[in-house]
Amino acid sequence: MTNRLQDQVAIVTGGAQGLGEAICLRLAEEGCHVVVTDVNEAAAQETAARIQVMGKGRRAQAMKIDVTSETQVAEMVDWTAREFGKLDIVVANAGIVLAGDIEDFPLERWQTVINVNLIGYFLTVKHAARVMKAQRRGVIVQINSKSGKKGSFKNSAYAASKFGGIGLTQSAALELAEFGVRVNAICPGNLLDSPLWVNSLYQQYAKRWGITEEEVRQKYVNEVPMKRGCTYEDVTNVLVFLASDQSSYMTGQAINVTGGQEMR
Repeated sequence: MTNRLQDQVAIVTGGAQGLGEAICLRLAEEGCHVVVTDVNEAAAQETAARIQVMGKGRRAQAMKIDVTSETQVAEMVDWTAREFGKLDIVVANAGIVLAGDIEDFPLERWQTVINVNLIGYFLTVKHAARVMKAQRRGVIVQINSKSGKKGSFKNSAYAASKFGGIGLTQSAALELAEFGVRVNAICPGNLLDSPLWVNSLYQQYAKRWGITEEEVRQKYVNEVPMKRGCTYEDVTNVLVFLASDQSSYMTGQAINVTGGQEMR
């Protein structure tokens, strides 16, 4: 099936690159007009331009947005609703990873992760809810992580932010259900072919463990029952389902997309 989201209006936070870019492009392929938001304005503009090149009447707008700023998040939502006349889908994808040993983790770095991943998500839900409640319809999807289901070694801030995100997803789903607004989360496994891994994490872990980058990758593959990493398509397939009427009886869920690595 194609165009399951024809002429719907979507906001994607952290939409400029990586998984966020893939989400924006997939939503456009399914028929959405997309507001691409990110702190990296130039990259957001590039993603929006790729959508506009698709044609088929798709509209795309890039916006520089810091999700930790309530003023900016409110303006993002209000501009979209005013410009398009509605807001159908919000994908809360903006997030960061800062890792370290608990006893050596600087408080300001720990708080930075919480501010972006959890407080940024809260502000996104808060302001999307204003518009969606008035419409009595809408879908909010958070891109969470398998680290939202199980603690992450030397990655306490990230795991704490993602555990909190699932609690927020469930709580918002309870509040908004009577208004026809659904809130769900997706918990991807390791995106082993993404720029984050290829350009950064393999090198870091290889140096830390004294092994090759290829051995690092194989180590993570071996931890997955299905013996491969998560892909952008794996995530966006579930996203389109959650954003569509096919999942109209689902809210408050945190869906694992982990190849069997996480089953709770």
